Amino acid sequence: MQALVIVAHGSHLNPDASTPTYEHADTVRAAGVFDEVRTAFWKEEPSFREVLRTIESEEVYVVPLFISEGYFTEQVIPRELRLDDWDVAEWDSDGTSATHTTLAAGDVEKTVHYCGPVGTHDAMSDVIVRRAETVTDDPDVGPGFGLAVVGHGTERNENSAKAIEYHAERIGEMGRFDEVKALFMDEDPEIDDVTDFFESDDIVVVPLFVADGYHTQEDIPEDMGLTDDYRTGWETPAEVDGHRIWYAGAVGTEALTADVIIERAADAGADVGNAIEEIRRRTRVAGADGASVGD
Repeated sequence: MQALVIVAHGSHLNPDASTPTYEHADTVRAAGVFDEVRTAFWKEEPSFREVLRTIESEEVYVVPLFISEGYFTEQVIPRELRLDDWDVAEWDSDGTSATHTTLAAGDVEKTVHYCGPVGTHDAMSDVIVRRAETVTDDPDVGPGFGLAVVGHGTERNENSAKAIEYHAERIGEMGRFDEVKALFMDEDPEIDDVTDFFESDDIVVVPLFVADGYHTQEDIPEDMGLTDDYRTGWETPAEVDGHRIWYAGAVGTEALTADVIIERAADAGADVGNAIEEIRRRTRVAGADGASVGD
């Protein structure tokens, strides 16, 4: 038997923070390739510390629904899961290249295949593109458009910016969009000045966040000038400084994110059958041909 555990931050204050986690778990569960699918949270129940005790399978694949490598993926989650012999050096990572490591959770006698975060997997580039397709309702969106991939950015975790820059570079290499830029909330180049960085009349803005919350639904729309008050909402697209801004909301709310979760587990050795292809087919924007960044 094999089990999948999706671990996420959650929130005591924002009831929507855990919604994408539950939705992706349901999508994976429906694919039928894992005997058990569980979710666990830092700020909600069930907790990281207890989740392994709810599982019967001896082989467990743990996938962090986090954007970047850092404090939670390298310290909190391994500690709370009580993974024997965990050492961050196991990743041998440059900040975006953590894949997986296999460890024992001795107190529950299970083998845990601990995976890198969803946000740094190559397939997340596909999800960002899919977000652009979804918000424009155009499976061929790209020509004539700029794409802004937005992250928080923080001096406390240099890997936060690396994940944003990594996907912006990968998507830029596709040649699909006229321009692709990595922008940030708390470091340069800042999302406040989004129109200064693009010549394209149309700009799709995709925040690389797991869930919609304070930053994606309040800060970023106001910072970009979509609205003076987030409580009054905004148009999509919205006219800002002679450009049309198509604001997509958090990338982690895109249904295709479930594919990335499964791909993380597959990279660690899980038997996922044809679930990857099936989820890509089921979550496709109407009319899309299914081509991905990696194709």
